[in-house]
Amino acid sequence: MKLRTFGAALTGVLLAASLVACGGSQESTDASATNAASTDTSAEATTYSIATDTAFAPFEFTDDAGNLVGVDMDILAAVAEDQGFAYTINSIGFNAAKQSVQLDQDDGIIAGMSITDDRKETFDFSDPYYDATACCAVAIDSDITSLDDLAGKNVAVKTGTQSLDWAESIKDQYGFTITQFPTSDVMYRDVVNGGSVACFEDTPAMGYAISTGSAALKIIAEVEPGSEFFSQYGFAVKKGENAELLQKFNAGLASIKASGKYDEIVSKWISTGNDTTATGATTQTAADETTEDAVEAVEDADVEEASTDETTEESIE
Repeated sequence: MKLRTFGAALTGVLLAASLVACGGSQESTDASATNAASTDTSAEATTYSIATDTAFAPFEFTDDAGNLVGVDMDILAAVAEDQGFAYTINSIGFNAAKQSVQLDQDDGIIAGMSITDDRKETFDFSDPYYDATACCAVAIDSDITSLDDLAGKNVAVKTGTQSLDWAESIKDQYGFTITQFPTSDVMYRDVVNGGSVACFEDTPAMGYAISTGSAALKIIAEVEPGSEFFSQYGFAVKKGENAELLQKFNAGLASIKASGKYDEIVSKWISTGNDTTATGATTQTAADETTEDAVEAVEDADVEEASTDETTEESIE
């Protein structure tokens, strides 16, 4: 299996949420209140109803203020602004969102939805807007730099995930053992505390955990595109319908990628210190720079204070 590996100096991580979005209670949100997407308020402006999940961080979830936020919400807003259409959000859960589009109750769905051959039978998908993989991460101060370093050691995995499937598929090749955990936070804690030397996780969720400071980890390896553990997310409409909306999404997506807006959105929610070209500056890098600036400020203050003291002494003399 092809893998992307990263050096020991890498200090960030990508993120972890299951690649299959989860369901939830029904909730309808009027995007007109929070949607900065469309500035065209004319009578001719098209307004679409877009279905989504209720909780699939960092792609869509409710923040402390009760707002539906995340990668999907920001991408949709940016695309709509670029293409000049308005929309409302129907946050009803992943399975309900799929059914809603199939029943013509909503025009499209954006919900961290993997593009699969089975789903192509009932949906038309946009160009992929996010590549989701599985990754291997270690403690931020670990000297482990590759999967080869896992030989004879134990790793942590989360039950029921594609990252577990990946770990199972390569454990004999790399000679490590596996301990399963029910939740990501417990798994991360085991690695940070030294119970396991590494953990396998879905990349988007891992990145979000690190960007929010809840996991002091860094990624050392990630599956390559083309493997069975790689998937792509897409915006979708009912098969054979809403071709204009799909075309607008594709055009807007290409535009925000070209402008750099897409990278800004992804880096806002998903941190990776491993490949700065993918998501921009990392939380760790920013922290390091902040620390360096603080040290320089203290040093400058010390120099200035010393200079003032010397001047005072000279005046007294």
